Amino acid sequence: MDEDAGEAESLAPESLTIDELAARAGVTVRTIRFYSTRGLLPPPCLGPRRVGRYGPGHLSRLALIEELQHQGLTLAAIERYLSRLPDDLSANDLAIHRAVVASWVPDAAAETSRAELERRVGRPLTDEDVDKLAAMNVLRREEGADGEVRFEVDPGLLGVGVQLLAVPMTLDTLHAARTVLLDHARSTARELTRLFHEEVWGPYAAGATDPEEVESMKSLSAHMRPLVVQALVTAFQRSLTEELRATYGG
Repeated sequence: MDEDAGEAESLAPESLTIDELAARAGVTVRTIRFYSTRGLLPPPCLGPRRVGRYGPGHLSRLALIEELQHQGLTLAAIERYLSRLPDDLSANDLAIHRAVVASWVPDAAAETSRAELERRVGRPLTDEDVDKLAAMNVLRREEGADGEVRFEVDPGLLGVGVQLLAVPMTLDTLHAARTVLLDHARSTARELTRLFHEEVWGPYAAGATDPEEVESMKSLSAHMRPLVVQALVTAFQRSLTEELRATYGG
């Protein structure tokens, strides 16, 4: 086996050139190179003919950087944020970080054509793929006045949705999974709100006399929301890991 072939086999299953990475992430090649010089992106693996190849970790890190920018962080603040993350975080770990960051302000849906959607995804999409993405609330079809079908895409869910397309789940299973998640999310939110209202706000309001302190206490619930979201994500991640280990071992 020659050297180039050996290098090719050592690459991750999904490896991208810098142009492909830029297209998938929706940024320019110049931006990727700039982030690399600032240490925001790890160096690529070297493939055949010493061409840099990028993997899912680079794509997830770019999505996290984009979300941090969306939340108003400066480049220096993003550098500090990323510097505190462990070096060995997987693409999935980075996606969880992005989910926590994005949870405070949801992404606005972006309208796109099928051709542009496939360019962002990096491959053609079958009608079944589109149906599954719709079932996951990743996109919604809309027919324009000219009869052309366009899509409202949630950019925060697109990457996750595309990865789930590789999982052999039927449309019915996806609908059922979505129902489970939504039902339990609503139930958890309802119970936490009830707990706060009955155990924290109620007793305080009954004895409070200073209007300014009352308003300050009301705002506490808003300040708690990011903490609650982070706690829920962490608890769910650990619970899911335990369930998967109990079911499949490892």
